[in-house]
Amino acid sequence: MTANNEKSLHVAVLMGGWSAEREVSLSSGNGVADALEKNGHQVSRVDMDRNVAQVLAALRPDVVFNALHGVPGEDGSVQGMLDLMQIPYTHSGLATSVIAIDKELTKQQLVPAGIPMPKGRIVSSASLYEADPLPRPYVLKPVNEGSSVGVAIVTDDSNYGNPIGRDVDGPWQEFDELLAEPFIKGRELTTAVLGDKALCVTELRTAQGFYDYAAKYTEGLTQHVCPAEIPADIEKLCLDYALRAHQVLGCKGTSRTDFRWDDEQGAAGLFVLETNTQPGMTPLSLVPEQAKQMGISYEELVEIIVREAL
Repeated sequence: MTANNEKSLHVAVLMGGWSAEREVSLSSGNGVADALEKNGHQVSRVDMDRNVAQVLAALRPDVVFNALHGVPGEDGSVQGMLDLMQIPYTHSGLATSVIAIDKELTKQQLVPAGIPMPKGRIVSSASLYEADPLPRPYVLKPVNEGSSVGVAIVTDDSNYGNPIGRDVDGPWQEFDELLAEPFIKGRELTTAVLGDKALCVTELRTAQGFYDYAAKYTEGLTQHVCPAEIPADIEKLCLDYALRAHQVLGCKGTSRTDFRWDDEQGAAGLFVLETNTQPGMTPLSLVPEQAKQMGISYEELVEIIVREAL
């Protein structure tokens, strides 16, 4: 049964695709599709291929639930296509998606709005074989990938060499340019926003010390402490920064903002790492978990996201 007796919709759930996050997207998409069917909607599951425009044109859905992760579902490509086709869709629009997936563009929007982010710079991967771009420890990450894909933490005792060896596995072998940032020691925190409300703060405690792609999506590798056991002022700042990031970037539906907090520095040690405009909706995902903490079931969460898209 649909919420508040609102009419049943035909929802196309767009998932899969060809990014590094394909399997996670399929898990998100199937979870969403199951929930929408429980809510009484007609659902078409669309595993995105290059002919996606023809598939959607034939289906003629009322709305698309965008359950894609990474490129091209998160970078504005799919959003632009759906805008042209005049099909409403969930999550953020074209301009927001283009900015938020690019960590440097995100910084240019958020830092002037008073949201603290680590200072960093774009470096060519080739330059890493000559010298370190920053004092160690520092972080190297692709400019526009999600889910901590291709992140490397370079420390004095990391086995990358000094300088980094050309033949050593790392993001420098996959990307021509990388974002170099100082490594912020401390704790990993995250806050989801739904509509116009920041939900709560989760701390992510990982077995291997870094919340990377495997830690995010492999059961048992990360302990979610929800709500986080942190001082009230840090909790308030996380909620405030996440909501402001959502608003400054122009996010729609739901977003999730990730933080590092050096707890020895108090409020001055809290930094936003990025805002994710397409947070996961898998059984291990943080947005459904925080929604549940706030008394919102998975089915209600999916319904709220769909209704906002309309």
